Amino acid sequence: MARLFGTDGVRGKANELLTPELAMALSQAAAMVLGHEQIHDGRRPVAVVAKDPRISGDFLSAAIEAGLAASGVDVHDAGTLPTPAAAYLVADLDADFGVMISASHNPAPDNGIKFLARGGKKLDDALEDAIEAALEKPKYRPVGGDVGRVTRFADAEDRYIMHLLQSLPNRLDGMKIVLDCAHGAASGCSPEVFNAAGAQVVVIGATPDGININDGYGSTHLERLQAAVLDNGADLGIAHDGDADRCLAVDHEGSIVDGDQIMAVMATALKDRGELKDNTLVATVMSNLGLKIAMREAGITIKETGVGDRYVLEGMRAGGYNLGGEQSGHVIFADHATTGDGVLTGLHIAARVKSTGKSLKELAGAMTVLPQVLINVKGVDKEAAPSNQKLIAAIAAAEVELGEKGRVLLRPSGTEPVVRVMVEATSLEVAQSLAESLSEVVLKELSL
Repeated sequence: MARLFGTDGVRGKANELLTPELAMALSQAAAMVLGHEQIHDGRRPVAVVAKDPRISGDFLSAAIEAGLAASGVDVHDAGTLPTPAAAYLVADLDADFGVMISASHNPAPDNGIKFLARGGKKLDDALEDAIEAALEKPKYRPVGGDVGRVTRFADAEDRYIMHLLQSLPNRLDGMKIVLDCAHGAASGCSPEVFNAAGAQVVVIGATPDGININDGYGSTHLERLQAAVLDNGADLGIAHDGDADRCLAVDHEGSIVDGDQIMAVMATALKDRGELKDNTLVATVMSNLGLKIAMREAGITIKETGVGDRYVLEGMRAGGYNLGGEQSGHVIFADHATTGDGVLTGLHIAARVKSTGKSLKELAGAMTVLPQVLINVKGVDKEAAPSNQKLIAAIAAAEVELGEKGRVLLRPSGTEPVVRVMVEATSLEVAQSLAESLSEVVLKELSL
């Protein structure tokens, strides 16, 4: 049987793969693994449950809370909140674990169940495997006063907002900022916290109806944000995704500022304040070469990890670093969060613009984004890629042609028979040409 947990929890189409029955069974298994097996003083475990506003979150949260309470877990129902808010509240409440119901940037028919360990941290593979194994084991079924209680976490959003405000190095008075909330989980708290920080806020994509999440708005659809920034003469724009664990930005001229550029701006800001641990930024192998060049010139070291924010987090924890992220906009400020937080990131971008008196365009311009071409070669034996001598020779030849002003990355997909060919170069034409020629070698040498 295929592994149930993917790269970020259990995801699928709600009411097809992700049924109420599966949600309840997962919550009962998690109650054992993350709750009862970790507690040795006889008390009931405590969990925080939150969701994004997609319509299926109602029946999935009901099933999860029923499963937890029936398994002797006291549940704090935090309602609709961003994923990083749920993680923060698990830590702030000193809960034993948390559950976030969201499919992030995916469309409304999809949903997902993500578990958080004590402290609001993502689960490692061993804990996910233990939960899967517990699905087949007898459930814990207390009776009488030993069953759990479900209570509304009345001040959940207020706690999160206060936490965000306390993280800011300076206020945002006098700034005009457009927020695109993707009709998602940040629709309430993001405008409120930016207003509280002193900004004049223009809000789009903040009327969730359960089925419009990520639909034409948010970090995967930036056109409306770009237009709104220009129409309103704003200093910048911030785009969240459905569960607000990531952030992309738009400068005052309507140009997109991606996750790599955001990391460059934030790493420099922390270094200037003497707050960047070991002057090191953690980023994935997919980050643009321009980020590495800019950080080297700024005296900042980059530690590379595999693709995925969980691997960025692992790299940060291993080295004790406090800033990391991905090109997609997952930026992790370890001094303030245990996961990517799009609202936190947006606030700190704005704070840097305010404190320096420079535009976001000028700040992001410290990094030159090199043209990057990515081609997915399908129907190939991805396992043979690392040892194929003709492919190795073709990559070496491409690297010689690029020199220090470009790079090649071949990465087998983790879930399908696909090899991803990525080339960066000083010109789009060179990147495209080399990526296509390497893709032809992959197809010729590794076809199934």
